[in-house]
Amino acid sequence: MLIGKRGAAATAISTATADRIVVRGRDLAADLMGSTSFTDFYFLLATGRAPTAEQSFFLDLALVSLAEHGLTPTVQAARMTYAADPAALQGAVAAGILGCGSVVLGTADLARALIDEALARIDAGAEPEAAVEAIARERRAARQSLPGYGHPLHKPLDPRAERMIALARQRGVAGRGVDCAVRLTGAAARVWGKPLPMNVSMAIAATLRDLDVPAAVVRGVPILARTAGLIAHLAEEAETPIGFLMASEAEAAIQYVGEGGEGPAR
Repeated sequence: MLIGKRGAAATAISTATADRIVVRGRDLAADLMGSTSFTDFYFLLATGRAPTAEQSFFLDLALVSLAEHGLTPTVQAARMTYAADPAALQGAVAAGILGCGSVVLGTADLARALIDEALARIDAGAEPEAAVEAIARERRAARQSLPGYGHPLHKPLDPRAERMIALARQRGVAGRGVDCAVRLTGAAARVWGKPLPMNVSMAIAATLRDLDVPAAVVRGVPILARTAGLIAHLAEEAETPIGFLMASEAEAAIQYVGEGGEGPAR
């Protein structure tokens, strides 16, 4: 039974024969292996073309910035899953990746949409400051967060965002996206009545937009980057297990308040 519309039975990404693998029109062994970095290969896979030097530099920068951030919820889920089944590395990685969402890690695409909205208003005739101020006020009034701003740990600044914006300016690639992101930082502080620092997700969204990196590539960056970090944590989990310790500490920290008694939830 076919659900939905039937798409074209075709792919433009890759094909393979007994002696050759073709990726986006290039011979994998002859043309790509030994001459293409993994970052450039990711861009090629997703877009069908090689990145420019600046696209490659900042995409790589984005991947490095998001690969690791300590014992985050995604890492804890992965390590506890691995502790339960050390033979299933792929299951533990998947457990961590499933925890990547709009609250943890995965806001770069939402931040890009915010920039697109601001630029659309400016292109329609609004002054830049008025456009970003209106967006901030509308979201505040609707009790919505401002994607790409604020961080539970990095206050008053996210060092990753500061570094990325600084490099974009130094290398002469900062454009309208970065300008909007910086203006939104000020608008957020005024509307919320407190500093809401630009976080790395907004820096990634703004910089890569100015470099014409497609949205689909940006959306995959957090997942691809964090996969590397998860694999590192799982390699450490195999040598220095803390998965069950984290589970035990979590159980002890939660108070049971249901019928039948009080105490830790164990």
